[in-house]
Amino acid sequence: MFNAVLISVIALMALSLLRVNVLFSIIVAAIVAGAVSGMGIVDTVNVLISGMGGQSNTALSYVLLGIFAVMIGMSGITTILVNKMLKVFKGKKTLLVLSIAGLACLSQNVIPVHIAFIPILIPPLLALFDRLKLDRRSVATALTFGLQAPYMVIPAGFGLIFQGIVRDEMVSNGMSVSLHDVTLSMLIPGAGMIVGLLFAVFVSYRKPREYKVLEVKQQTDEIIKWNLSHTFTVISIVAALVIQLWTESLVLGAIAGIIVLFVTRVVDFNEGDAVVQKGIGMMGMIAFVMLVASGYAAVLKETGAVNSLVNATTDIIGTSPMMIAFIMLLVGLIITMGIGSSFGTVPILAALYVPICAAAGLSPLATAALIGTAGALGDAGSPASDSTLGPTAGLSADGQHHHIWDTCVPTFLHYNIPLFIFGMIAAVVL
Repeated sequence: MFNAVLISVIALMALSLLRVNVLFSIIVAAIVAGAVSGMGIVDTVNVLISGMGGQSNTALSYVLLGIFAVMIGMSGITTILVNKMLKVFKGKKTLLVLSIAGLACLSQNVIPVHIAFIPILIPPLLALFDRLKLDRRSVATALTFGLQAPYMVIPAGFGLIFQGIVRDEMVSNGMSVSLHDVTLSMLIPGAGMIVGLLFAVFVSYRKPREYKVLEVKQQTDEIIKWNLSHTFTVISIVAALVIQLWTESLVLGAIAGIIVLFVTRVVDFNEGDAVVQKGIGMMGMIAFVMLVASGYAAVLKETGAVNSLVNATTDIIGTSPMMIAFIMLLVGLIITMGIGSSFGTVPILAALYVPICAAAGLSPLATAALIGTAGALGDAGSPASDSTLGPTAGLSADGQHHHIWDTCVPTFLHYNIPLFIFGMIAAVVL
């Protein structure tokens, strides 16, 4: 009950639900973790600051992508896209949301750009959403589905990385398993994600929701014909994608796209200050939250309370597969909600739970399902996860979408609950 990680994560959730800015919430939660563990405030802050470098590459990527998105918007190509979509999806809200979920899925495996597409695609579509009276919470759940479900079940792109971590950590801790087995083990939990998406789209957020129609959105009524600048813009997007895939760097990909737009004069050099300011305004907050979240994760690890939390569960687990599944998934949820990284949670859980599962006679498939699901739990719903920060960055471009209540709470309810249930089912039947 007095575990530093547990108390800290509870504090983080409480402050976030009270609408305290997520940046302040994370800092306070880190201080709480340090105080409860006996680290002291000064040492805690020092660890927080030193740990922020763990996400420096991601933070810079987000800022540069924000700048790139602003420049693409200045070309007018997004207005053409929105006007086309206005005709295609007129009166077809459900099809639009499911199409967005499909596009998001492609960003994890087929074209592994992760959240890079969100600041480019979503802000220009806000006018369309509002005309359709579409509840943006359904779009948030669709985007988070696409950012999370594919890496859980498809061994390609980010999915190959995630499932490879599960396999490698299980093997290094003494349980032999193949990548194919890991993929099979995640199919049942992945089905839970599908259930959550369908419930959100067809039940929870199917009713119309009114938003203020801001003046900036009226540009979608303009009739813009395709011209050379739009062709150069497409070239810049392709260049950004190719460079990113070639170098495996979002930073270099975004820089390549920005350079193309400047060199081809789609955006004049003298507008550089303006696009940087707007880009930072769009993605700067998200980038800094990722930095502080990395520092928070460092604090949680430094307290040593993560290991003690997991070890404390071994006294009450016993050998029941159902009890083992329940405790493992609960601990995974708590840790990932705080750290905000499913990829970073897996090694922590695998080292401590593989011996427990082996002693209880659980199969490698059941063990892989539990570790993978426990790692993924909390990724949806965590205020510090890019699976929630990304959708918010796009949907809140006009200030009418709240990170906690419109993204984190909806995604937590619709994905973590079915993931928990389906993860327990996997532990029993595999």
